[in-house]
Amino acid sequence: MSASAWLTVLSVALGGALGSVARHGVGVAARALWPGWPLGTLVVNVSGSFAIGVLFGLFLLKPAPDWVRFGLIIGVLGGFTTFSAFSIETVEMLRVEGAWAASIYVVATLILGFGACALGLWVARSVLA
Repeated sequence: MSASAWLTVLSVALGGALGSVARHGVGVAARALWPGWPLGTLVVNVSGSFAIGVLFGLFLLKPAPDWVRFGLIIGVLGGFTTFSAFSIETVEMLRVEGAWAASIYVVATLILGFGACALGLWVARSVLA
């Protein structure tokens, strides 16, 4: 493997570690604020969607090396956001609180996530350009 490829692998690994630790911190803080609801997962998925929109827009305007793009998007944001936690929390919410609460969580996550991503892309293209 080339030196550039190794640098990319290293940046993804380090980014993933940083994103995972940040996600854990958000989860701990969210449980302290709202113990009975998966607020932490919602926060990381929505804010991560915004961040990926901003980064994607910035990288369209100013290309960056693979190790930077992959380290930030796959590493940091991949470690920070989580679909598996969203899935299990939805299933558990369905079991414990019923279909209405689970549906609100799913719809809120999807709408806020897509909206945050679109907003991030707009910010990158309109404000930061």
